[in-house]
Amino acid sequence: MLRGGKVGLRARHEDDYPVLRDEMYNDVVHSSRSSTNPWRPIPVGAKDPRLEAEGKDDSIVPFAVVDLTDDSLLGTASVWGIDRHNRCAHLGIGLRPAARGKGFGTDAVALLCHYGFVVRGLRRLQLETLADNTAMLRAAERNGFVREGVLRANAYVLGEILDEVVLGLLADEWPQPPPA
Repeated sequence: MLRGGKVGLRARHEDDYPVLRDEMYNDVVHSSRSSTNPWRPIPVGAKDPRLEAEGKDDSIVPFAVVDLTDDSLLGTASVWGIDRHNRCAHLGIGLRPAARGKGFGTDAVALLCHYGFVVRGLRRLQLETLADNTAMLRAAERNGFVREGVLRANAYVLGEILDEVVLGLLADEWPQPPPA
């Protein structure tokens, strides 16, 4: 497990999936705002394609975000679109409703940066988020990400066309925390 100040990143466990499904994936608004695909219901007992792909694609590294005080599941995080040749990737997080607004996202982004730059040896990390997602913008910028542009009218979310912000961070610009 990767450990930060507040959260840890570990592999997702089988018992995480029902919680993630109930609190995040089945929340139409959250799911629509966090995915480029339209929301659709998955019947109980059916295989969820968002979870079935885990471990089958080397360009995606999925994590569970856990609270270090009690190991409770806070949400998900991933490094995805890993390009080994150009040594770059994207990252993203999603927190359960009860975990939002407590600084867990900033710590999770820091750990994803550590994973990308230190563990994987990447030279660039990027994230895209809706322009009104102030929590993610704040978490990224607190970790050194720089706004690189706006993708105007790039996201369709529940009948609205929204802008997305692209943020990037280079390994040599990363405000790396001192070693423990």
